[in-house]
Amino acid sequence: MATLSAARASRRHTPVSGATPSRAPVTRFDRRLGQILDHATEVFCEKGYEGASMRDLSRATGMSLAGLYHYFQSKERLLYLIQKHAFTTILEKLKGRLENVTDPEQRIRIFILNHLEYFVSNQQGLKVLAHEDEALKNGLSSEIAGIKREYYRICLGLMEDLRRRRGLDFNTRTSVMSLFGMINWIYTWYNPRVDGNADVLAERMGNIVLDGIVRSVKPRRKV
Repeated sequence: MATLSAARASRRHTPVSGATPSRAPVTRFDRRLGQILDHATEVFCEKGYEGASMRDLSRATGMSLAGLYHYFQSKERLLYLIQKHAFTTILEKLKGRLENVTDPEQRIRIFILNHLEYFVSNQQGLKVLAHEDEALKNGLSSEIAGIKREYYRICLGLMEDLRRRRGLDFNTRTSVMSLFGMINWIYTWYNPRVDGNADVLAERMGNIVLDGIVRSVKPRRKV
């Protein structure tokens, strides 16, 4: 933990429960930081960001209060690390999965599956990200917003590619935002015994999205 203060802002591949292993070897540092972020996520999920105190986080993470302040300075910093880890993990894995896949419908299905695989295993994290979307301030919020914009633009590009290559006429922004509304709220209702695993859920949601677009939207008229 001696180097935690210097490294925490630059680590992009910190393993948290359910996360995809990074390209770099998993170190003792990575495991410990991952455990801290897991416990902090549980606290924010249970108490909310505003209701959680550094003392709550200290008890949950097993760090002394002084140690927590020394390495992280504030609970905002912990929330920032939770959000950065989640979004960069999802984004980087998505980019890898989309490589060499050209079919526009299959690429959208990959986007859905990639998102659900992470959050089916991290439902508390999804709740924290959804509920504390505006909790970060200043430069921390700007950095996270930039990552989220890139994620949105990728999804928008997938929808626009589908529209163009299939000759369809539909509003891509509405489709993207509707998709996010579907996949981002699973923590409120998802039950693996009833709804299946991420693969099953992704197939069903992909069918709903793509059947709704491809089968109900009329092809564009050629001028």
